[in-house]
Amino acid sequence: MNILIIEDEAPALNRIRKLVKELDINIEILGTADSISSAVNLFNRFPEAELALMDIELADGQSFEIFNQVQITCPVIFTTAYDEFALKAFKVNSIDYLLKPIDPQELKQAIDKFNTLQQTKQETQIVNIGALLNSFKKDLVQSYKQRFLIKIGHKLESIPCIEIAYFMAADKLVYLVNKEGKRYIIDHTLEELSQMLDPKNFFHLNRQFLCNIESIKSINSYFNGKLKVQLKPDVNDEVLVSREKANDFKNWLNQ
Repeated sequence: MNILIIEDEAPALNRIRKLVKELDINIEILGTADSISSAVNLFNRFPEAELALMDIELADGQSFEIFNQVQITCPVIFTTAYDEFALKAFKVNSIDYLLKPIDPQELKQAIDKFNTLQQTKQETQIVNIGALLNSFKKDLVQSYKQRFLIKIGHKLESIPCIEIAYFMAADKLVYLVNKEGKRYIIDHTLEELSQMLDPKNFFHLNRQFLCNIESIKSINSYFNGKLKVQLKPDVNDEVLVSREKANDFKNWLNQ
């Protein structure tokens, strides 16, 4: 079996190499990469790769961007320290999703799953996404973030998602705003948050706001097919949903 490893942390890379070789001495590691750009080059150099082990959080961004820059035909086993990316991982070539530190038995099971897929000689080596989502339904539901740990001075406070009114980007920072109107700085972009949160409860309105459905006070038509949303707690700026997003927003409200 020929594999590629995408990992930006040297200790983690060395551990994966060791675990892979212990599982099967016949596995050949064609190459490794530690960034999005080097991974793109790696996949271009080794189109014959049969499997890839890929970390999600790389030094220059999330590895999902690799799929936008190069065609990846081999299955992927994602490795990450975070569990909130499971749903996004299953939308690409994923056959498994392993949390760090990687458990040798879980890696063995993932490799065995790959071998089973190979032996069945399916028309494609990419596992059916619908089947994956069904088989991992329980895990996927649990993968949405339930709470945020906020640091306030020397104090740590856990805020459940049900108490969050919206997230707001302002002055190059992102704030968590609870239903009482209190603001807390968090270390995530709105795009990252939209992947972490349950889409049934939260909607990415625009570049400034990601809101909880319970925090929508009113909705009015606006110019050029846009919608104007009033949130609670109130905000000083106009909150607009673009014409392109308006239908998705209405469908979300009507689910």
